[in-house]
Amino acid sequence: MPQIIVKADQSSDRGEGAVMLRERVNVADFESDHFAAQLVERLGWAVSDAHEAEQEPTPDNAPAAPQAAELSALPAS
Repeated sequence: MPQIIVKADQSSDRGEGAVMLRERVNVADFESDHFAAQLVERLGWAVSDAHEAEQEPTPDNAPAAPQAAELSALPAS
């Protein structure tokens, strides 16, 4: 059976290439306007979730923690 998959390219908390939506569909499903409208809504949510997951920092692109020399240069409070 055909399926629709929305997947993030990368994600820190959900794993590499996390699947946001996986839905099996068949031709008869699209005979219903209600089904089609609901599917488009679910697709929108999944695309939004995937976009957010791709914007989250990952270990590869997270800002580095300050080094000891950088910390000692900070003014004391």
